[in-house]
Amino acid sequence: MTTTAARPKAPAQRTPVERLVLMALGGVSLLAGLNAALLLLDVWAPVKATHLPDVHGQIMVLGFLGTLISLERAQALRKPWAYLAPGLLGAGGIALAFGATALGQLLQIEGAVAFVAVYLALHRRAPFPLVAVQLLSAVLALASAWLLRATDPATVLPLLAGFIVLTIASERAELAQLALGRRAIPVLATLSCVITLGATTALVVPQLGSRLTGAGMLAMAVWLARDDVARRQVRLTGFPRYNGTALLVGYVWLGLAGLVWLIGGVPTSTAAYDIVIHATFLGFAVSMVMAHAPTILPAVIGRPLPYKPISWLPLVVLHVGLLVRVVGDVADQPTVWRPGSVVTVVAMLLFVLVSASLVVRRGQKWPHL
Repeated sequence: MTTTAARPKAPAQRTPVERLVLMALGGVSLLAGLNAALLLLDVWAPVKATHLPDVHGQIMVLGFLGTLISLERAQALRKPWAYLAPGLLGAGGIALAFGATALGQLLQIEGAVAFVAVYLALHRRAPFPLVAVQLLSAVLALASAWLLRATDPATVLPLLAGFIVLTIASERAELAQLALGRRAIPVLATLSCVITLGATTALVVPQLGSRLTGAGMLAMAVWLARDDVARRQVRLTGFPRYNGTALLVGYVWLGLAGLVWLIGGVPTSTAAYDIVIHATFLGFAVSMVMAHAPTILPAVIGRPLPYKPISWLPLVVLHVGLLVRVVGDVADQPTVWRPGSVVTVVAMLLFVLVSASLVVRRGQKWPHL
């Protein structure tokens, strides 16, 4: 996740160790969220905490993904105060995990406010449409955090999805502007407005807003899959093939989530709700995290994260598990979707372990792939 903002100065910023501490807050949120997922699946989980399933989505989206995204944005801004955003979002996720719901929600609201302030500063430095779309995504995160104090996660789902989709799509447009062409910025801005309008409309007219959100997400997925450089990368070898595959598969999952929303409106059935959530936040968002980790994390942690053939393992396991889960949802077979869900949890743990291993053993020789 890079930034278009110019960097005329290099003010004091957090050291790699301090940034690792902030990243660890997101990592703890991830572990708590995965534990909550296992509890929701009614399978064995390391921690038997009855409150965790109720805050699973908030911990994963704002506590984990929000911390990672805002940490990278803080690093781009290069202002010490900007690190309040990942610190507060991550701390809020941990507070939620420990059952301090009111405190956790307050911390995440404050973190989202700081996140919006970071984007305002970036936009002031470089008033470009790409940064404006990213600012809009942070506003959706703030609205989600605020509304989760008094409403259920299902009501806020379009806003949370909008936060993730706008963030990732704008950064893909930024990284691949040459491949996407001159019309990329107008297309991105238009589709971002459609998704935002749909997500906010869903709060008052749920069926209309959900379908509008789905239409925007489906169109975003089609546009990115058609014009992104990923289509050419999959024909190459090494990291480009890995990156392109992760991107394209992620776009497929985003398109599926958008299609389900567009056709069905508010997902009332368990299967539709499950597909929308996990196609968006696992199939799309986590796949994007895996795709960009070797290029984004080094700037944050101060150490290289090299691509190696083993990098494929968590990516393949994630999408196989998610596919099994969706098939089980459609067939209404718990004996199918439950194991598939457990596999996706394993995939995310594998990603953490593989990434940590590659950072530590970055000099080791691996066979070419």
